[in-house]
Amino acid sequence: MGASGADFASEGGQCNTPPMDSSGSVAPSPCRSPIRRTALFGAVLLATLASCSSSSTSPTSSSRPASASSTSATDCHRPPARTIRATPVTGTPTDWTVTSFDKTAIRAHWFPHSVFAPGTGAGPHPTVLMGPGWSLSGDTDTNGQGILGAVPIRSLLDAGYNVLTWDPRGFGKSGGKAEVDSALYEARDVSTLIGWVSTKPGVQLDAPGDPRMGMVGGSYGGGIQIVTAATDCRVDAIVPTIAWHSLTTSLDKSGTIKSGWSGILSNLSGGDHVDPVVSASAASGSTTGTITPAQAAWFAARGPAHLVHRITVPTLIVQGTVDTLFTLQEGVDNYKILQAAGTPTAMQWFCGGHGVCLTNPGDTAAVEQATLAWLKRYVQRDTSVDTGPGFSFVDQDGTMYSAPSYPPTQGLPFAANGSGTLALVSTGGSGPLTATPAGQQLASLVAPITPAPATNAVDVPVAFASSGVIVGAPRVLLAYKGTTPAHDRPTRVFAQLVDTDTGLVLGNQVTPIAVTLDGHTHTVSVPLEIVAYTATSSSHVQLQLVATTVAYAPPQLGGSITFSTIHVTLPVAASLTPKGLVRALR
Repeated sequence: MGASGADFASEGGQCNTPPMDSSGSVAPSPCRSPIRRTALFGAVLLATLASCSSSSTSPTSSSRPASASSTSATDCHRPPARTIRATPVTGTPTDWTVTSFDKTAIRAHWFPHSVFAPGTGAGPHPTVLMGPGWSLSGDTDTNGQGILGAVPIRSLLDAGYNVLTWDPRGFGKSGGKAEVDSALYEARDVSTLIGWVSTKPGVQLDAPGDPRMGMVGGSYGGGIQIVTAATDCRVDAIVPTIAWHSLTTSLDKSGTIKSGWSGILSNLSGGDHVDPVVSASAASGSTTGTITPAQAAWFAARGPAHLVHRITVPTLIVQGTVDTLFTLQEGVDNYKILQAAGTPTAMQWFCGGHGVCLTNPGDTAAVEQATLAWLKRYVQRDTSVDTGPGFSFVDQDGTMYSAPSYPPTQGLPFAANGSGTLALVSTGGSGPLTATPAGQQLASLVAPITPAPATNAVDVPVAFASSGVIVGAPRVLLAYKGTTPAHDRPTRVFAQLVDTDTGLVLGNQVTPIAVTLDGHTHTVSVPLEIVAYTATSSSHVQLQLVATTVAYAPPQLGGSITFSTIHVTLPVAASLTPKGLVRALR
C-alpha cells in the first residue's frame, strides 16, 4: 500500500473479447464450440470485456453433475493485465472502494478467512463472492441470517472460504447507475472485483490473477452469477438462488405487466441511481398495462437469457415454489439450457423466494446444506462430497422428493373439464391475501400482491381417483368467445389452481392468458405456472379462470367471455424418491 493508502492490483484472468472475422461478425469464442447467435447478442458480446466460461470443469452430458477436473490455466484466455485501484475506507476494517473498468467506484466488503475465522485451518483459502438483492447493499453481518435463501457469511467463513460482498453499482455506497445485471456493466464490475481479490493475501489461486472462487446470492445476486459465469473464465462454480432467466417472461409474461412486483421493485430503488428505463417502464405498465417495444427490448437484453448457454461451470439452481416474481419456470428454463450444453447442473426447489410460504416448508436448512456441498465439491474440489440428486423439491406437506433430473418420469396426468361464463369486471378477482404467517421476511411486502381464491370466477373441479405428486406445468385448453368495449389495454383472463380445503392457491401462482374478444370463437392452449403438490383421493382442487388479479396489471374490462370448453391437465410424476425411500405413484 502506498502513501496514499490506495491498493494497486494487477488484474489478469479475464477472457478476451471474441475476435471479429473478416465480415465484421463476432468469431466463435475460443472457450466454447461455435454457437449461432442473434444480432443483439452479437452486439452485446462486442462490447463485453469477457466472453468465455470457466475452465475449472469438463462438461458432461449426464443429468447428474459430473466431477470437476482441474485444467490448465491457459484454457482461459487473458487480456493484458491492468492496474486496479482500491482504497480502504476509513473507520471499517472490511470496506474498500474499488475502481471499476469505467472509473465507477464500487464499494466492496472483504472478509478474509484468516481474520474472521481464525484457527480453522491454514491458508490460503478459496473465495466466495456473494451479491445482494435488488436495491440492497452487500451483506456485512458476519453473524446474521441469509436473506431469500442465501447462505450467511458466517457459514461460508466456517466452511473455509474468504468472503467478498459488494454494493452493486447504483446501490449503497457504489457509484454509477444500476443497469439490471447487464453484461456490459455489472458483470464487468464483478470481473474487476475478481481481479482485485486475486491480489489479496490468503487467497488461493489457480493462476496469477485467477482466484479459486465460487459465487452465491439470491435474486439480483443470483442473476449476476449467471451473467458473470458466462463472461468471466475465472468463476469455478455458482449457486444462483431465486434468479431469473428472462425479464420478459418473468415481468411481462404473455405481454402482461406483473404490476404488483414492478411497483415494489420500482419503489425499493426509488432513492437509488437506476437507469431511467426502469422507472419509465413501471409508469407505463401502471398507466396502460403494457410497456413500449423499446422498453421491452431493453429488459430483454438484461440478465441471463442470451448468456446461459455459455456457462460450463457447475451450477446449482435454487428456486422457490411460492416465488411470484421469478417463478419456477425461470429456473427450469436455465436448467434445461445448461443440461443441453452438457454443463454439470442440479436444481432444488424450496418453499420460499419472492413470496410467502403458506404451507409446511419442510427442512428449512436444506438449501444451505446443498449450497455448501456444491461449493465444497466444485470450489474446494473435494471429490468425496455427494452433491445429492439432480432434482429435488418440497411439496405442500413439507415432504422432500427427488429424481435424477427434471422433469421426472411422467405418469398418467390428472384431468378435468368444464365450461362457463366470466363477467369481465374489476371486483372479485384473485387476491390479495388477508392473513400471512409471522416471521417471514417478505410476508408484509408481498401479501397485497399475492393471489388468493376469487369470488368472480369460472370454477372447474379436479377429481383425484388416486394419489399422485403433481410436479410441472399444468396445461389449459380453452374454446371461448366474448366481447369487450373498444380498448387500449390488452385483453386477458387469468388461471389459477386452488386447494379448496385450505383456501390456498397452489404455489401462490396465477397465469395470464391472452384472449381475443371480438365475438368470434377462438381456441388457446397454454401452460400454467409450474406447481408442486401432492394430491390424494380426498384432495379438493379446482381450476379458476378469473378476470383480474393483484399480481398483474388490470386488462381491458367490460363485457364477458364464455368458455364452451375448458380442459385442464395436471402432470403427475411416475416415480420419485421421498426422503430417501423409492415410491411408485399411481
